[in-house]
Amino acid sequence: MDELTILVAARDEADRVDGTIAALRADFPGAEIIVIDGDSSDGTAERAQEAGAVVIRFGRPGKGEALSAGERAAVPGPLVLCDADLRGSLRPLEDSDADLVVAAFTRRAGGGFGIAKRVARELIALRTGLAPREPLSGQRRLSARARAVVFPLAPGFGCETRMTIDALRAGLTVEEVDVDVEHRPTGRDLAGFLHRGRQLLDLLAAVGPLAVNHRGHRLPLVGWLVGLRRDPAVIAVAALGLADDLWSGEERGIRAHIAAGRTTGVLKLAGIPLIGLAATRSLSGGLLVAGWANLVNQLDTKPGRALKAYTLAAIALGAPLKPAVLLGPYDLRERVMLGDAGSNALGALLGLKSVDRLHGWGRWAAVVGVACLNVVGERRSLGELIERTPVLREFDAWGRP
Repeated sequence: MDELTILVAARDEADRVDGTIAALRADFPGAEIIVIDGDSSDGTAERAQEAGAVVIRFGRPGKGEALSAGERAAVPGPLVLCDADLRGSLRPLEDSDADLVVAAFTRRAGGGFGIAKRVARELIALRTGLAPREPLSGQRRLSARARAVVFPLAPGFGCETRMTIDALRAGLTVEEVDVDVEHRPTGRDLAGFLHRGRQLLDLLAAVGPLAVNHRGHRLPLVGWLVGLRRDPAVIAVAALGLADDLWSGEERGIRAHIAAGRTTGVLKLAGIPLIGLAATRSLSGGLLVAGWANLVNQLDTKPGRALKAYTLAAIALGAPLKPAVLLGPYDLRERVMLGDAGSNALGALLGLKSVDRLHGWGRWAAVVGVACLNVVGERRSLGELIERTPVLREFDAWGRP
């Protein structure tokens, strides 16, 4: 039988984490217990170590991110996920053969008005057709197969909701079992309502498009918001980028897409120049829109990189700065990702503004310049060149945690 690992997400639970670990040892003797300390301000990590758990100091908040870090450190096999403030026994989770077993609490204490739970239930039903009783329960047992499907988890408090959606959409079995446990409830006070407000935002972000970044974090793709403009060309380019975000394969780069044949990347290669041509009624305009869209997309390999490049170009060309101002802080802190929808749409904005500002030979010079940068990026990584150039490297790293 595969070795069981228990992952405990903990933040500021110094007064309870040792009791939780003791209960887990009694329920699952022999299992390794990993506590992921999410930037606690008290002695949570020390108390967990004293109780005999392996401790990972994650150094940042975010439940889904913390559990994903713990999963990467765990040995292959099934997992039990658990909150750090638990009181009671999770042994009934072992009685089910389902791929994903979710604990349904038989004891209730405190809490809000149930809005977050109802929203989570409806979101799961919308995506899968099933409405679980406990969509937000953090106490779960995952088979090795379920683990492979759902990790890395969605960020924040949306991780359980998206986990259920991913498991059901993958055809795995999901079962809820009653357990006699309780945990510290959030009250009907300011702190409790702020917590539930954050939970609701995380839920909405978790059920939308997600992608894995360079660190292995699974983040919401929000760049499509750039396409919510009145410009039909930008909307169309964002739509093609979103299709690539949702259905792209492993191909990277123009040559790889062309070699693969029918891919969403090939759709963009053909579609974006045609959109630019239709919008600008000129060959040079179509080439600029396509060239800028691909160039910004090539730069979207590290947090904030594409948005910084867009900001510099936007200042020079007079393009809108609002998208970069709004998305920049979240992108830099690795809370969201632009994705192809965002980077392509931002590039299209630069291309359209280039057409407005440049004419004649000046526009064709811009076409050549953008094309040369695309060729360099295709043959050698632009990110690698940035990181090898001291001034660019410092500017590129500015603002990241």
